[in-house]
Amino acid sequence: MGLWQIDTDTLARSRFVLSPFAETFASLKLLYTGTGAHPGEGAWLRAHLPGYRAYLATDPVAALLVRAALGRSWVADFFCATSHEGESFAETVARVRATGAAQARADLRVSVGGPLPAALERDDLPERAAMLLTYVWEETVRPYWERRRRVLEADVVARTAQVSQGGWAAVLDSLRPGTRWIGESRFQVNLHAVPPREIAAGAELLFMPVTPKAGWVSWEERERYAIVYPCLGVLAEHHDRRPVPAGLGALMGTARARVLLLLGTPMSTTQLVAVTGQGLGSVGPASAGAAGRGAGGAAAGRAVGAVPADGGRRGARGRFGHRRGGARGLVGHRRGGARG
Repeated sequence: MGLWQIDTDTLARSRFVLSPFAETFASLKLLYTGTGAHPGEGAWLRAHLPGYRAYLATDPVAALLVRAALGRSWVADFFCATSHEGESFAETVARVRATGAAQARADLRVSVGGPLPAALERDDLPERAAMLLTYVWEETVRPYWERRRRVLEADVVARTAQVSQGGWAAVLDSLRPGTRWIGESRFQVNLHAVPPREIAAGAELLFMPVTPKAGWVSWEERERYAIVYPCLGVLAEHHDRRPVPAGLGALMGTARARVLLLLGTPMSTTQLVAVTGQGLGSVGPASAGAAGRGAGGAAAGRAVGAVPADGGRRGARGRFGHRRGGARGLVGHRRGGARG
């Protein structure tokens, strides 16, 4: 299993941040697999998969590049840069573009586990990678970014409240399948059989939610580490397209009925407000009624404050869950890494 050794001070200083680049890379992975995890992803794929495939058809080198970069379990380092806090998509993708040609080819040999196809033995791979990522951002992510950002911010609020209520162990155990706080400063980040990695004291540890059902870990030298995870409440991104049963809508009103349907995925009242755009007065009674009746799930946690303007970048400091416990494949590559 992939283990990170993290001291309590580093964990206490860690932050939840939003990354347009991570959202874009997660969307690229979804386009690459072509299979959605739920109806919302299916609808998004129907809208954008034809355009993505047409893009690759006009650029066969890009098609080979993405197949090699995503690999089997290890993503080429240069292709999946670790976002800095507060960094825009353009700023992150500029670091992808600035990668040296030799380094890009070396990263790709790691991700494919051997020699590259002859068509990828070229010097413009970083530029082509940046162009493909920019296409995914501009055409398939940016049009939805404001709404996705609300969903991501709501997740940050809920996770921050979870830290204050149950400690970091509860949060780390629930990020995504394979993550678990083991205790003794050990955090299991995935199930891959790789050597443990010690996080240097003073390093920056970032948690980045994304809306696609994707997740990975990445790092930049020994200075910055990121854990990307699928956010809670992602089905709410398409809540206005989900039909409300006529009987339920007549009984409690369409707006409140939609809230009830959303509670099939545990969410805090704050999350419901953020993802639906409804006021607390509308969301609160519906979620409380659902909890009382055991219908459709219950609102999770007690976070009811407004979403912070910084999207959670101020950090989540709470009780540390002590002894109770990249997009990268193999640990130990020179510059950083990204593992699923």
